[in-house]
Amino acid sequence: MMARGVARWAAMFAALAFCVQSEAALTVTDDTGAAVTLDAPAQRVVSLAPHVTELLFAAGGGARVVGAVTYSDYPSAAQSIPRVGDNKALDLERIVAMKPDLIVVWRHGNAARQTERLRDLHVPLYFSEPQHLADIPTTIDRLGVLLGTKEAAASASNAFRRDIAQLRARYASRPAVGVFYQVWDDPLMTLNGASVFNEVIELCGGRNVFANLKPNVPTISTEAVLAADPEAIVTATVGATGSDRPLPAFERWKKWPSLMAVARNNLFGIDGDLISRPTPRLALGAAQLCEDLDAARGRRPK
Repeated sequence: MMARGVARWAAMFAALAFCVQSEAALTVTDDTGAAVTLDAPAQRVVSLAPHVTELLFAAGGGARVVGAVTYSDYPSAAQSIPRVGDNKALDLERIVAMKPDLIVVWRHGNAARQTERLRDLHVPLYFSEPQHLADIPTTIDRLGVLLGTKEAAASASNAFRRDIAQLRARYASRPAVGVFYQVWDDPLMTLNGASVFNEVIELCGGRNVFANLKPNVPTISTEAVLAADPEAIVTATVGATGSDRPLPAFERWKKWPSLMAVARNNLFGIDGDLISRPTPRLALGAAQLCEDLDAARGRRPK
């Protein structure tokens, strides 16, 4: 009888322990649709993209990031994090030495061969690549779950949602402005309608004149831009926000004074970090673009 009683209590204890362990497990879905599960909040995280580093800090886990790639420069505290290479060449030995319990990978930015080698470490991998504005706060919330910082993450994600909603309510229904976003100067490249920045253009009441092109980052000709005759040309620059410094990328268009964007002086440069990274700072870049497109509206002939 006593033996059966001990066995019964042992079984009950094991079941209880299993339930507690199950409740403690943290599971989210990453941007590949795969489930990522941790037994406990991550304490040693390696970030393999600059935007990932920003998102981890936004989620309240900056102090847990023990390794990051080149150009992980925001916030300022990220600049002192030890480097593990860049998106093309990772220092796998150094990553191993850091003993991470979570690695956050840039889905299409990190080299596929090295990403496969990371799987051999048997460390949970979270693949990040926000495709839409709504994915940014969702990613922050998911990282907050894995870090055990859900409240801090919710504060940051809700602030971003609020900022984007306010910009959309204020600008999206204003008269449309045809926009050419110049990604690169030589060869001349732009973004189509599948990009996050295309959503930014639309929430500001803009219209991407090359939204229907393929692939996502199409190469175009000068003649195509002249034919589209955009009302505004926008490009990413270094530290351009709030600056009156010359923007060399626009010099080619000044040769065409009849181009609407040139004739109306609608050539706008925005700090690339504010519009190229899918992070909370994108709301700042969006606010700048919305103001620029509103300025373009104000320059229309009466």
